[in-house]
Amino acid sequence: MHVTRTNDGAPLRRMLLLDAATSGAMGLMLLSAAGPLAPLLGLPTSLLRWTGVLLIPFSASLVGLARRAPAPLGGARAVVVANALWVVGSVALLLGGALSPTRLGVLFVLAQAAVVALFAYLEQVAVRRASATSLQPTTLRADSAASAARSTT
Repeated sequence: MHVTRTNDGAPLRRMLLLDAATSGAMGLMLLSAAGPLAPLLGLPTSLLRWTGVLLIPFSASLVGLARRAPAPLGGARAVVVANALWVVGSVALLLGGALSPTRLGVLFVLAQAAVVALFAYLEQVAVRRASATSLQPTTLRADSAASAARSTT
């Protein structure tokens, strides 16, 4: 039996790139519009701005992971954990009582947490699939090889 790598990780890399695009877009929006968004959302300008600052390198790291081949399973697992922690932190932010977001602010925080939770789920599914297919046992039977040789002549 011969074990060979069969996984190119394309679905996982696509998920990481989509996560990078949305994280980067959110980061840029928060950096550029923290001032106008703060009163609408009832969230501190500094929180919005620093969240944007955090999202830019996160987005860049996702692009870096996605460009690696084969599928970056360890890095992708770390992204799943980071996304799950982001969701927990977002909910804790609302339940903690330190902030008084507007209804729109609550909706904004919950909506972005839902999107991040969806990414965490889809990336975890992609990691599991990539893990399952990354090492597939293959056997080359003599009669299969002989048959293949006859069909090419």
